[in-house]
Amino acid sequence: MNIDEFTKKLEEEFDELEPGTITPDTDYRTIKGWSSMHALIIIAFVDINFDITLNGAELKNTKTIRDLYNVIQQKKSA
Repeated sequence: MNIDEFTKKLEEEFDELEPGTITPDTDYRTIKGWSSMHALIIIAFVDINFDITLNGAELKNTKTIRDLYNVIQQKKSA
């Protein structure tokens, strides 16, 4: 899955977002209505789609969708 596909699939997890709202360089914490529940949604999304477990520290060290994607890619190749 490339970064654009990843962004689109992740965007679908946020019901309140219109399609095309976020890009790989979006700071996902600035998404309208962001809460800790969204962080859990991201962790579950990554687990289901990539069979990778993200911990809170790894998520905290990311800012953009691209950062998140890069962490997943690093963990996949480890």
